[in-house]
Amino acid sequence: MRNFSFVLRSVNRMCECGMGIVGKRSDFMYISKRRLSTFRKLNAEDGILPVLIVGAGPVGLVLSILLTKLGVSCAVLEKSKALSLHPQAHFINNRSMEVFHKLDGLEEEIQKSQPSVDLWRKFIYCTTLSGSVLGSVDHIQPEDLEQVVSPVSVAHFSQYKLTRLLLKKLESLGFHIQACDGLEAHMSVRKGEILMGHECVAINETDHCIDVVASFHKGEEYMVRNIQCHFLVGADGAGSTVRKLGGIDMKGERDLQKLVSVHFLSQDLGQYLLKERPGMLFFIFNKEAIGVLVAHDLMRGEFVLQMPFYPPQQKLEDFNPKTCEKLIYKLAGQKLEDVDVIDIKPWVMHAEVAEKFLSYDNRVILAGDAAHRFPPAGGFGMNTGIQDAQNLAWKLASVIHGIASTTLLRTYETERRPIAMFNTELSVQNFKAAMAVPSALGLDPTVANSVHRVINDGIGSVLPFGLQRVILDGIFTVGRAQLAEAVLNESNPIGSTRLARLKRIFEEGKSLQLQFPAEDLGFRYLEGALVPDRHTVIPEAPPTGRRRAYVPSADPGSRLPHMKIKALSDAPTKEAFSTLDLVSGDKVEFLLIIAPVQSSYNLACAALKVAEKLKVAIKVCVMWPGKSTNATELERRVLSLPSENCIDVLEVKKSPSSPSWWDICQMNDRGAILVRPDEHIAWRTRSEIDADPLLKMEKVFSLVLGFELEDVHLKGS
Repeated sequence: MRNFSFVLRSVNRMCECGMGIVGKRSDFMYISKRRLSTFRKLNAEDGILPVLIVGAGPVGLVLSILLTKLGVSCAVLEKSKALSLHPQAHFINNRSMEVFHKLDGLEEEIQKSQPSVDLWRKFIYCTTLSGSVLGSVDHIQPEDLEQVVSPVSVAHFSQYKLTRLLLKKLESLGFHIQACDGLEAHMSVRKGEILMGHECVAINETDHCIDVVASFHKGEEYMVRNIQCHFLVGADGAGSTVRKLGGIDMKGERDLQKLVSVHFLSQDLGQYLLKERPGMLFFIFNKEAIGVLVAHDLMRGEFVLQMPFYPPQQKLEDFNPKTCEKLIYKLAGQKLEDVDVIDIKPWVMHAEVAEKFLSYDNRVILAGDAAHRFPPAGGFGMNTGIQDAQNLAWKLASVIHGIASTTLLRTYETERRPIAMFNTELSVQNFKAAMAVPSALGLDPTVANSVHRVINDGIGSVLPFGLQRVILDGIFTVGRAQLAEAVLNESNPIGSTRLARLKRIFEEGKSLQLQFPAEDLGFRYLEGALVPDRHTVIPEAPPTGRRRAYVPSADPGSRLPHMKIKALSDAPTKEAFSTLDLVSGDKVEFLLIIAPVQSSYNLACAALKVAEKLKVAIKVCVMWPGKSTNATELERRVLSLPSENCIDVLEVKKSPSSPSWWDICQMNDRGAILVRPDEHIAWRTRSEIDADPLLKMEKVFSLVLGFELEDVHLKGS
């Protein structure tokens, strides 16, 4: 066992020479060249762009980076002439930060640039920002910062700032932003271009590509250009043009709530909150105004105020900068001298998922908000989209590089759509939890929405418009009267009961939640580019809307568990790193994790042999137990340097009683784990396999990559 790594590398050389590796057999696998030759490489040399991405938001830009790092040429179209400075999404969960960890230091840049966690860990409920605090919830637990279940931590970082960092990463990869003013319609689109002011207006399918018609303005002149690509990805947001042109409908709940978003700056307010009550979200309830304030950056004094919006009785013009300033004063409980309203925009909250993520024979693909629209509660929108990009990138790269057939792309929808459906339900539950607070205070949001519907669609629609507005304003005034200090205090029996109810909501974790570790890290693909473990599938628990702990799992479809390890040859001197870091971010490469035992050695050799025949990159990781720290053993292992497709690592435990790697994975050390390029588990065996390892690994790779091996000849015996 101690000389296992040396033996494995010797067998690697035997494999290269075509020598037998299992028992006395001199068998080797022959794979039909005719079948594999159908996996034609799709590169830019034929004048067709491999991938065209519509939308330069976080999802489109992350996908661009991932594809470029995997050797896939792509370009981006963006409808807007300039990228938005509206903060929008701001919470980045663990899984997205793990994706960023692989993007050349992006995760570290975000951690350095974001506010200190103590400035945003709480949600605060109050009558005004300077008035009575009704309650607060701390959403950061000690384990969130200790890197126990993940090598990274969550972050609070505005979307426009993230976009800037993503663009810097793309520039370092050779991308450049191209304004439409200097373009001509006949000019071809080259890889690495981000074309601003370009709107996708038509999609046509041909026998060999997707033909995209994009419009742009050059000065006053309207122009169109044709762009040919092998694959078109619509990452163009909730109102996706690509989705509409593809004839794909959205399914779910529409118009959950209409709101107005006010982006403003106030250093006075930022400094006050820094000193008195720092937090991420402030839920403000008083008889003059109701709103939710998102503190994007207290140091800079950057905020977004969200307020309910009831058109057509209320008009966007009613929320002009001066009116918004007055509302901010009412919510702050004091006049602020430096309020600068930057932007005011309406938006509608939906909970919908596209009926399909693929169209045009798997060549037009939806990702991010184009594929799913969630309430913002819990921050699932951008995070789910980033994970869409991670799932899609390695599959597109595999197809474009000729490793797999286009059928692999079907697994993108098979895997990601159920996750989107689950996250939709979870975000709706979290939104309803948010509504529990005003309900406890005597404000039932469903009443206002019901009255609004009656006014718009029921008998109220026949009333004069001015009277409709008076009725609606009157209902709001009566509702806000429940928040008067005369009512909402411990001396008032009604107020005392309501405050006690509110306290129970906070204590029982039934208010709006920020983190969902079980879902953020523990989501699992039940079918797709994996080999399901039919014997251990446990029905997934429905979303509860409450925070649940993440439990590591090595079940197929799960994210690879995190554990700190050290490269064995460098164990005395090098820093520990995560098991997730074993998965390459720079090429389509699978990872096989085994223990230093003979049966696993046979399996690893078989995997290397099959991967070589299929031209699939694979790395073997030998996981040595943490207790193997005998100096003589370590010295011998250090002398046996890892080859380019094998690495020896040593478990790094927090304490002697901490579980081993195989305990974390709920397996024994005769098992093995095959990990995909997106860090999700493609296949595992809990214990030693009885079948011929060559046949087993051939079946595993064919199921994962979605092809059929027509001829497998075993020669000799």
